[in-house]
Amino acid sequence: MVNVITEIIINCPKIHVADYAANPDHAPVWYDNINSSDWKTPKPLQLGSQIAFRARFLGKDLAYIYEIVEFIPGEKLTMKTAQGPFPMETTYTWAAIDSNTTKMTLQNKGEPKGFSKLFSPVMATMMRKANEKDLKKIKEILEK
Repeated sequence: MVNVITEIIINCPKIHVADYAANPDHAPVWYDNINSSDWKTPKPLQLGSQIAFRARFLGKDLAYIYEIVEFIPGEKLTMKTAQGPFPMETTYTWAAIDSNTTKMTLQNKGEPKGFSKLFSPVMATMMRKANEKDLKKIKEILEK
């Protein structure tokens, strides 16, 4: 099991950070490895929404559909996929430090099928580095 938790402080009100991060249309902008997002269910985002993503990670092209399994606007978003070589659950949480400062937490957990169990620690390290880079990117975008 891989379970990677990263967080960052963003100098922007919580509602702006949460609204931006929770919008799948923005994912290809701030996630380095995500190339596209495509709504499979009607907007707006809600429980049960499904979004198809295309990404590249560890030199492989990946296509997967996330389903929204928990959504508390401005507080928490959890999406989950069961298909593909790496069933994954991704959770975002947002906490106000003050009126213009937000702590955003990004958690990815899953079980990489088709990979050796010995590879999990290496994969976790690579995911952590990618997540840290992505959080720095969203911070840069939102603090402009």
